[in-house]
This record gives sequence, C-alpha cells and structure tokens, in this order.
Amino acid sequence: MRRDSAQVTGLKVLGWLASEDEIFGAFLGATGASLDDVRAGAEKPAFLISVLDFVLQSDDWVLAAAAAAGQPPQEIGLARAVLGGHDRMHWT
Repeated sequence: MRRDSAQVTGLKVLGWLASEDEIFGAFLGATGASLDDVRAGAEKPAFLISVLDFVLQSDDWVLAAAAAAGQPPQEIGLARAVLGGHDRMHWT
C-alpha cells in the first residue's frame, strides 16, 4: 500500500468514526481532541494514526469501518503501518 492510499483509508475510517456518535464520543474523550482538532488533523498522518489505532482496538469497529469504506478489514491495519513508517509490522 502506498502512503497516499493509506491516507485515503485513514480518512475513510475517520468518516465512519464521525458517523458513529457513541464511538466518536469515546474517541474524542480518549484523545482529548475537539471537533476543531479533528478538522485540523484530518490531513495529518499523525492524527490519522491515532484514528486508526483507536479503531484497531475492536474487531467489531474494524469490520464496520472496513465495510463502510468498501475495503477488506486488513487494509486498516496496513494503512496504520504505512502511515507509521511500518513501525508496527511484525512478522513473528
């Protein structure tokens, strides 16, 4: 996956997250982000990493976000790895 594709996946996941009121509220609470922070951070890889890390906490969230994005669930983890410079790619 290329970095630009990873960013698009991150944005799609953010869109899904924002549409899920309860989960989005939990994200805002966990991160301390405001709605203005979300708007400002949407184009920043570091912010999208936080979105992907949050969603990756729950298999159900991953499956729902992937379905909403029209992508296989593993694309979310792959996008996170690419945006993070492959820092979470472990093959063992």
